[in-house]
Parts: sequence; C-alpha cells; structure tokens
Amino acid sequence: MSGRRPERADDSKPKKCGAQKRQGEQGDLCGQAAGWGTDHPGYGSCRLHGGNTRNQRAAARSEMADTQARQILAQLDVQPVADPFAALSLLAGQVLAWQEAISRIVNDLGDRVRYEGGAGAEQLRAEIALYERAMDRTGSVLGMIAKLNIEDRMARVTERQADALISALEAGLAAAGVTGTAASDARKAAVRHLRSV
Repeated sequence: MSGRRPERADDSKPKKCGAQKRQGEQGDLCGQAAGWGTDHPGYGSCRLHGGNTRNQRAAARSEMADTQARQILAQLDVQPVADPFAALSLLAGQVLAWQEAISRIVNDLGDRVRYEGGAGAEQLRAEIALYERAMDRTGSVLGMIAKLNIEDRMARVTERQADALISALEAGLAAAGVTGTAASDARKAAVRHLRSV
C-alpha cells in the first residue's frame, strides 16, 4: 500500500504494518505488527489495511521468501566463480531438476488445474504458473548454453589440462633421468589413461 514507511536497518526489531491510517493525519502510520490478523504474521500489511487480500498475501509471501533467502545467503561461504562454464552447467542441472519437481506436482493435480476463485471466476492454479515459469527458465538456460557452445569450450579446457599433465609428466621423467623408449612408453600410457577417464 502507498504510505508504507521504509524498511528498518535493524531487522531484529519486530516489523510494523506501516500503512497509512485511513483516519488521522497524513503520515500517521499503522503501528500494528506486520501481518497482524492474517496468515502471514510478521510480513506485509495487517488485517485492517488489506493484509488478507490476494495481492497483499502474495506480496507478504514474496517478502518472506526474500527474507529467508537473504538469511541463508548470509550463512553461505560465497566464493567467486572460477569456472563459469561448469557453474552454468550446474545451474542448468538445477533448473532441470526444479522443472521436474514442479512437473510432478502438476501431474498429481490431474484434471484439477483450475478452481473457482472468491468472486466465482475460474482461476488457473498457481502450480501451473510455476511450471510454465520453470519451462521458460529451462529454455533460457539451455538456449544460453547452446549459444555459448559450452560443450566444445569445456572439451578444449579438458584438452589443455591433459596437455599440461603430459608436459608435467615429461618434465618429471626428464628430471628423473628417464629418456628414450621408457619415456615414450610412459607418455603413451599416460595419454591412454587420460583418454579413458
């Protein structure tokens, strides 16, 4: 709602509804606890200021999810991405797994993909919207991987790593005094082993 006061820097204090009171002077804000009288206590507007409306409930759930994500992120040991190709491949795996999870939920709905809303209008279930979003996200990530030609790039990275290992092996053999046929045989064995991995 308009007139909401900015979030406090100190999240340890209980949040207030903060909506502009209907009666009273401009700037007179609601002091009820955030989400008071609703199914989302601690988040969003109170019951007296529209907290039980569909939009306010959705906003409160979004705020709750954002808060939880920030708390989890604060506990994570975030490291810089050293290998963006591998990170993007991992992301693609997670996106596909999310789509599969949502797909199972949608399949369990059977023919109950719609329901009658409060005003008697037919509504599409939220799970369907989640599934559509998951499909879009999967398509975006896989399209990005295809455009970047990541498989070929990862293959080239692997080849460079193999070449570096062979060079290190040859340097070690030379330092140990292994030369000639023995060094050649060791190099061939290393190449065979790397190709089988």
